[in-house]
Amino acid sequence: MVVHLRLLGPVEFAERGRAREVGPPQRRAVLAALAVDTALPVAADVLIQRVWGTDSPDGARRALHAHITRIRRLCETTGDADNVRFRLVRRSGGYLLDADPDRVDILRFRHLVNQAREAGRSDKERMSLLNEALGLWRGEPLAGLSGQWAARVREAWRRQHVDAVVEWAQLELRAGGTVTVIGLLSDLLGEYPMAEPLTEVLMRALHAADRDAEALGCYAALRQRLAEELGSDPGPGLQGVHQAILRGTLPQHGPWPTHHGRDEPAAMASIPTTASTPAPAAASDSPAHGEYLSGPAAAPWRGGVPAQLPMGVRGFTGRQEELAYLDKVLASAADQPSAVVISAVSGTAGVGKTALAVHWARTAQGAFPDGQLYVNLRGFAPGGPAMSPAEAVRGFLDALGVEPSRIPARLDAQAGLYRSLLTGRRMLVVLDNARDAEQVRPLLPGAPGCMALATSRRQLTGLAAAEGAHLLTLGLLSRAEALDLLTIRLGPHRTAADPAAIREIIDRCAGLPLALAIVAARAAAQPGLPLARLAQELRLAESRLDALDGGDPASRIRAVFSWSYRALHPESATLFRLLGLHPGPDIGLPAAAALAGVPVAELRAPLTELVRGHLLAEPAAGRYSFHDLLRAYAADLVATHDDDAVGRAATRRMLDHYLHTAHRADVLLTPQPHPEPLPAADPGSAPTELSDHQQAQTWFTAEYPVLLAVVRKASSAGFDTHTCRLASALTTFLDRHGHWRALAAVQATALEAARRQEDTAGQAEAHRGLGLAQDRMNRRDEAHTHYLLALRLFDALGNHPGQARTHQHLARMTAAQQLHQQALDHAHHSLTHYRAAGDRAGQSAALNHVGWLHAQLGAQEQALVHCRQSLALAQDTGDLNGQAHTWDSLGYIHHRLGGNAEAVDCYRQAIELFRRTGDLHSEAAGLVCLGDIHRATGRHDAAHSAWSRALAIADELGLPETDPQRAGLLHRLRGPQVRATPRSAQRNRP
Repeated sequence: MVVHLRLLGPVEFAERGRAREVGPPQRRAVLAALAVDTALPVAADVLIQRVWGTDSPDGARRALHAHITRIRRLCETTGDADNVRFRLVRRSGGYLLDADPDRVDILRFRHLVNQAREAGRSDKERMSLLNEALGLWRGEPLAGLSGQWAARVREAWRRQHVDAVVEWAQLELRAGGTVTVIGLLSDLLGEYPMAEPLTEVLMRALHAADRDAEALGCYAALRQRLAEELGSDPGPGLQGVHQAILRGTLPQHGPWPTHHGRDEPAAMASIPTTASTPAPAAASDSPAHGEYLSGPAAAPWRGGVPAQLPMGVRGFTGRQEELAYLDKVLASAADQPSAVVISAVSGTAGVGKTALAVHWARTAQGAFPDGQLYVNLRGFAPGGPAMSPAEAVRGFLDALGVEPSRIPARLDAQAGLYRSLLTGRRMLVVLDNARDAEQVRPLLPGAPGCMALATSRRQLTGLAAAEGAHLLTLGLLSRAEALDLLTIRLGPHRTAADPAAIREIIDRCAGLPLALAIVAARAAAQPGLPLARLAQELRLAESRLDALDGGDPASRIRAVFSWSYRALHPESATLFRLLGLHPGPDIGLPAAAALAGVPVAELRAPLTELVRGHLLAEPAAGRYSFHDLLRAYAADLVATHDDDAVGRAATRRMLDHYLHTAHRADVLLTPQPHPEPLPAADPGSAPTELSDHQQAQTWFTAEYPVLLAVVRKASSAGFDTHTCRLASALTTFLDRHGHWRALAAVQATALEAARRQEDTAGQAEAHRGLGLAQDRMNRRDEAHTHYLLALRLFDALGNHPGQARTHQHLARMTAAQQLHQQALDHAHHSLTHYRAAGDRAGQSAALNHVGWLHAQLGAQEQALVHCRQSLALAQDTGDLNGQAHTWDSLGYIHHRLGGNAEAVDCYRQAIELFRRTGDLHSEAAGLVCLGDIHRATGRHDAAHSAWSRALAIADELGLPETDPQRAGLLHRLRGPQVRATPRSAQRNRP
């Protein structure tokens, strides 16, 4: 084992025993925050809180990514070529340090200690294992690291160290090494003055050395501290040792008991806080549970074993991954840095957090034979404040049979007594509906053998950062899980009788368990009510939330959502309402800022609150979404709380943001000498600044699903100018990426809007876009009709760019029909209008078409002249798309002239540019031609590779089997080899 990660001292890698510097303290803290959860993913937010605390600076995430990059490189270069021991990888749940746990000293330490505690080992074996474990300590753990998390982890590890020292000391005493342990134990007792096991073994050692007065003094000091700080007495085990010394009945010379010896007093089970020894193994309901929490139960509680879990949900279904995760958390408890295992389940209102927690808790009861405590903390209750920790602790003390006279007055003393009572026990504590981490902390057990399971509508990242909690976010049900829920509630015959209605109900309920349960309850209460009637109610957006009403506040969707909404700060509540105006499916940070009319910096805190409260999701960094029912609820709120002027102003800012950014992006994709100016944007709309082709491409790729919805929103809200101009700006991107059905839908919406406002230019542009979409889908009759209508309107307006583009489309379409002379006429008309408009990039496109069509008519030399002129213009104007199509044409021409090497080079240039511009359809077509040349020159492997890549793009575009390009590819790949039909010109300026 030549490479280790050492945390029990300064954080460092040790390679062949020599320390290797990790870097500055912050980077060491990031590495430690990953290492404590070796082999488990750690979310970025948890890492940030562990390293920077709850009030992390704005640049924390950027700094984290920089440290992660450096640590990953360090891991890759640690060890020789055959002995790399650490890998840092990205997982869906966060970052994961992949390593052998035995190479991380704290994990090695725990492993050795656990081995020493295994039944059947001799004292000599235990001593050897504990000596090795204690030898791993090199000083203060996490030395040099500051912050709350580091302090808490450091303290937890020190306590584990103390426990191991106590066990080692007991073994030394059994072997007669009395003097050896007294000094060490005395020093440790100074650090941990209320550690009863430490006090007991020190008293035994002092008694064996004939120092009874000092032993009794240790006991008196501990009893006084416990009375003052916890209001309690020493445990029975320590009292027994005290009495035995007073009576002279305590043996002076062993055998001394150990934590695992058969002669251990039963009272040892109740020793508090530092006794981190897990109980020996016994059977449980599942192997995962039995690996950690097992063995005989402690003495029964006064009044019986607490069993406070509420009734489980009837017909609980699904959530198999989440249940398995909780099992895994329980099974891996021994590797946690704290004595108690904490899992925090969070999720939006109505997603089933309590149902999951209670269902899992009931299945895991066998692992907690000393009882199960439950409390509803009312963190988001509609009436009255949340339950205070003091009230919850007092309820637990009552359930544990503590007499009122023994309960201290102060909360910290009550919490200390509560934890002391749980020490040595194996109990489950379910803390349901917590408001925040501060409400949970005083209720956490402090000893091994116990587990706390908390639920909250907020992400309790503070518990993960400070207490090492495992976070589990509960999402919406899948379609299959939702169907199972309805089938269980309604019966298989009723759900099978109307599958269409069931599918619609599932969709309208957005996979939210509470919504599905309400619909199921209504249907079950009215057996004669057709499910189609319920689906129809849900279909009407105005009444969807009304239809989801179970008759009481806990089963009314509006009421349940309102409990989370009312807990928001005013700025967050305003933003939540305004987000209901956005059509989805998600929204980026700049667009959200435009909607709210505030700078991006002012929006981060409200967005964080909404995400942590699960009123909003952040599926990707900087992008936010919520499910349809929350969107409907937010829209209801904005209609109720804000006047029409506020909603319309916010909608205009949002539309201005998208329109002006899309217009800029479109100009970058296809250079235009004189783009038609837009009306001035609202000052609060803050369009995104884009500076080059790649940025435009990236923005469109991220936003186009949103933009399709925004076009519909603009039309329905009466913003007809925004509708038409946004549809026009989308045309190029949608066409190049093969989104032709979407293009047709957007242009149809734009055409209706243009007609409403009698906008001739808008109608002409919409007809051109519709013609292009129908043309791409091989509906040439419809395409021809729209193209002619567009030409007529553009001609009436004297619009040369519009006529040029439409003739360009007609040239391509007629060429595909093998009407090359007619296509050449359209190409010349296109060139004439581009020259009249002064559009040099457009002239390049037209010249390429003219050259291509000359090649089809057999005039290869003439074709070469026109295409070279086209390429020069495209390069001069920086038009990447124009260059791509012209290189493609030159490849075809050189092939026809017999220059196969030149043709291959031209096609490769074209394919690379098509890839950069995102024109998938043209990239696939270029690969087909490249493959054909490779086949013609006998390079069959290269041909097969090019065609396979083209087929993969066809799959990505969703081209049907009947598509000519796809059919030709399949024929080529399957054989026999036939000569390809020359493809039509692909030069496109939508």
